[in-house]
Amino acid sequence: MDYQKLITIEPGKRGGKPCIRGLRITVYDVLDYLAAGMTHEQVLQDFPYLTEEDIRACLAFAADRERRLALVPG
Repeated sequence: MDYQKLITIEPGKRGGKPCIRGLRITVYDVLDYLAAGMTHEQVLQDFPYLTEEDIRACLAFAADRERRLALVPG
């Protein structure tokens, strides 16, 4: 998924954290809700301006960031 079309970073918005489509909800917010046990459907119900594609973009962004992390020598 090409999350770069959906995830935006603006210095003056939410402290420069990655947000969804320029909205004030961050990637972290969505990931935190999912990690807390909310389903995609519950997130979408609580935030009707989000889409399933937005949630997938957050997951893809997090996976890409994780992949880019430097390995710590063992």
